[in-house]
Amino acid sequence: MEFCAPCLLGLEGLLANELRFMGLDSVRAENGRVLFKGDHTAMVRANLCSRLAQRVYILLAEFRAADFDTLFEGVRAIDWSAYLAEDDAFPVKGGTLDSTLTSVPACQKIIKKAIVEKLRQTYRTDWFEESGGVHQIVFRIFKNRVSILLDSTGAALNKRGWRAMSGDAPIRETLAAAMAELARVRSEHIVIDPFCGSGTILIEAALKALNIMPGMERAFAFEAWRQVDPAVLAAEKERACAGERHDCGFHAYGYDIDEDTLEIARQNARLAGVGDRITFEKRDIRDYTEDFERASVITNPPYGERMLELKEARELYRVAGRKFPPKPYHSYTLISPDDRFEECFGRPADKRRKLYNGTLKCQVYQYFK
Repeated sequence: MEFCAPCLLGLEGLLANELRFMGLDSVRAENGRVLFKGDHTAMVRANLCSRLAQRVYILLAEFRAADFDTLFEGVRAIDWSAYLAEDDAFPVKGGTLDSTLTSVPACQKIIKKAIVEKLRQTYRTDWFEESGGVHQIVFRIFKNRVSILLDSTGAALNKRGWRAMSGDAPIRETLAAAMAELARVRSEHIVIDPFCGSGTILIEAALKALNIMPGMERAFAFEAWRQVDPAVLAAEKERACAGERHDCGFHAYGYDIDEDTLEIARQNARLAGVGDRITFEKRDIRDYTEDFERASVITNPPYGERMLELKEARELYRVAGRKFPPKPYHSYTLISPDDRFEECFGRPADKRRKLYNGTLKCQVYQYFK
């Protein structure tokens, strides 16, 4: 089987490396997604272990279609009985962009009709109860190129299962994990977030340092599929547990000016199983000090779209630039959508990477020299 793992734009290379490190085969990065091949074990492992993917789809087919007849025939050509039992539910959703086929409801109807037509030939019935496990069919049509996908994940993979509540504008877990990867967080690291909010960056850094897989505390769509042996998930969870590192020296420190937000962060960290690895304190960036021999600051400073908020954010960037001077064995990884970030911070970054937080174009600025 071939699988498709979409990701935030800019993370394709990181995700491809992650999947290769898992031992998955035929990994290939494309714009906004990474493809790989394997069996149900590969599918389960990617869902359970990927910190960067948004979902894991089974890629059923790709073909060109500029009209409904071609769309119908392309979908009907798929061997649907290999994926759907007679009573399985198979809702259809998707989207179309820059294509001749512009009506999403019409495309849904045609795809559903084509699936039913193919299943009728296999199961010799005119009626499908759809009372079994849900198999979400997803279509993507871009410039008349059709992708037909089967969602094995369910809720997006950034939904780790540990978040109790969120503070204002939390960073997505997959993006926080990417920042931890770019900062090269390891098992003996000291990590600091002086704008920690609800703790997402520090929790993702701790999970990475302890090698705790992000999907250990959540459910997946494939668990309702009779086609997937439950023993596969059990074996992969056992494999993941065996690789955890609970005897390492990692510790993190999170600071914020709002005590209610800090309490949310503490709850999140406890639910993620890393509460003893992170110390949260109420502290303003203007009071920031640290005397660690080695440390990595990873943070998402506040930013604003209204002029007053933007001025306040840029002042915080200036303060951060003074508080984070060049220092041996110290690194600073910050993300911002503000093109004037380096100017305000006071020095150019040693390395930059363009990423998208949803539709918001950002830059990750890294200082390590």
